[in-house]
Amino acid sequence: MKKYKPVLLVEDDRVNVIAFQRAFKDLKITNRIEHAWDGKEALDFLKSTEHEQPALILLDLNLPRMSGLEFLKTIKQDKKLKMIPVVVLTSSRQDQDKIECFNLGVAGYMIKPADYLEFVEVVRTIDLYWTLSENPSEEC
Repeated sequence: MKKYKPVLLVEDDRVNVIAFQRAFKDLKITNRIEHAWDGKEALDFLKSTEHEQPALILLDLNLPRMSGLEFLKTIKQDKKLKMIPVVVLTSSRQDQDKIECFNLGVAGYMIKPADYLEFVEVVRTIDLYWTLSENPSEEC
């Protein structure tokens, strides 16, 4: 990933948060992980002038207060936030969720594996893709 920018993890499961932190450490990914427990907290984070905009948002769909889909709808309507790439990492295999997420412009949709080694491979793939991917400059 772009090494100097943080990654925003929007996840309400403490075990999954720890798994992401461990995977980043195991893979030597140097991006700082910023964490929000739900869509509302993530939105507050993104709108705050105190925080650097993330290089990438890793988003769970099943969240309290504001779901991942509600969060996506909100940021994709915001001129300053809509260009931040979002990868959905969820347990939902429902086609309707996938269709709605891609209609909202997600960069990827992945099912969270239960096995840690498979989980690490998913994180490795995301890191490789976002290290190589070119994003438009913020001036565009």
